[in-house]
Amino acid sequence: MSRTFLYARVSTADQTTDNQLLEVQAAGFDVLPSRAVAETVSGAVPSGDRPGFQRLLERMEEGDILLVTKLDRLGRNAMDVRSTIELLAGRGIKVHCLALGGADLTSAAGKMTMQVLVAVAEFERDLLIERTQAGLMRAKAQGKKLGRPHAVGTREKVQQLRAEGLSQSKVAERLGVHVATVKRHWAFSEA
Repeated sequence: MSRTFLYARVSTADQTTDNQLLEVQAAGFDVLPSRAVAETVSGAVPSGDRPGFQRLLERMEEGDILLVTKLDRLGRNAMDVRSTIELLAGRGIKVHCLALGGADLTSAAGKMTMQVLVAVAEFERDLLIERTQAGLMRAKAQGKKLGRPHAVGTREKVQQLRAEGLSQSKVAERLGVHVATVKRHWAFSEA
């Protein structure tokens, strides 16, 4: 008999997984509290690096079902989500996503859905890169200087204010630069 597990995730501590738990209950699933894992971790962190997800993997067995409310609960990176689902499928664990109509992503139809989603994600990423490159080329054509502004004379100014006894934060404030810039030039008189 298969057991049903739930993986609920939020990205920040000021968020809660309560809505995800309510969605699962509203869909008619009764997941035992011992089979539900809720964690606070960025979706950018691969599922293999998440402590809660790893605990879940340790408890799940062949024939079990993993529920997620949305695909992005497994991760933001389409390739990571795909590899996570493939890992689970390889262990005989079905993955159901409520936002996709409860589809089993390890089934033939689920795999096709995943392929389409991965293709769309890659397409969106490629479009973003193209738009960024076009914007950079346009800015260059308009004569705009790209990158961090060059701090002309900053080293000398930092050394002068240091000699006057100002702290690094006061020097940064006075010069209108970041403290990291001041720190880079702070020790040059000692060299």
